[in-house]
Amino acid sequence: MKVTGYDKSSAGMIAAVLTLLGITALLVAVYFTNYRPPKIDAVPVELVDMPGGYEDGSPDETPNLESPEEEVPDPAIAETTDEAQVQEMLETIVELSDAATQQVEMVIQSESSQNSGQKGSATGTGGRPLGTGGGGKGGFPAEQRWFIKFDDDTIDVYARQLDFFGIELAAFYQSEAKLVYISDMAKPKPTVREVKTGGDNRLFMTWRGGTRRQADESLFKKAGYEAKGIPIMHMYPKATEQLLAEVEVAYRNRKPTEIRRTYFSVRQDGAGFKFVVTSQSYLR
Repeated sequence: MKVTGYDKSSAGMIAAVLTLLGITALLVAVYFTNYRPPKIDAVPVELVDMPGGYEDGSPDETPNLESPEEEVPDPAIAETTDEAQVQEMLETIVELSDAATQQVEMVIQSESSQNSGQKGSATGTGGRPLGTGGGGKGGFPAEQRWFIKFDDDTIDVYARQLDFFGIELAAFYQSEAKLVYISDMAKPKPTVREVKTGGDNRLFMTWRGGTRRQADESLFKKAGYEAKGIPIMHMYPKATEQLLAEVEVAYRNRKPTEIRRTYFSVRQDGAGFKFVVTSQSYLR
């Protein structure tokens, strides 16, 4: 007996099929190794100011507001009159007689009474709410709950993280009564704008200590400003503040009023970055 051409062809086909099956199995393994589960959209979290409470209070208590009005959970804002129209009306009133003035005032009062809106009202349990600062509904405001750690091992990565989340750095020059904002910090020349103090209601944070503020000083020097010894703040846009609130609640599904501290870390996420909660502590 000897090996025929049929045997050679059959053996070659079997070897080719086995090779293809092996390659297919390898590709499937590589696919599942690098597979990312679909991103689950976080449930929107309403940002609510929590003006504080008492360290010896209870998380189930709220102050008794003793409102004379019936409780209304959805107050409406009154309609307002355009400022230019008010100015023109005042000029007209000055030019008219006393009788006409009284008549115009009566008309204004009548119109305003029709658009006075709906007053809001609320009640409470009358106890001492748990929190800090005193006198509020309890809990800790975001600026006291949140602690965020950035990767500032290199200035370039740190600047990219700030830019990705739309965070501006602001330095307060008290002697000149001005704030200097810098953004686009990953660029060779960051964008700079100067404003007089006041009028910025965004959430802001500062370093608790250590050498990390040196990274901020380096970014200001990159923009052409000396910020050594100058108070520096991180100004957070509403979208990033909302993102932090959603990540905070999604970590353990706890309400913000129940959380004492939330520690975030910034991690690489593909071409961008994301906030990750590393730990939380609670009021109860």
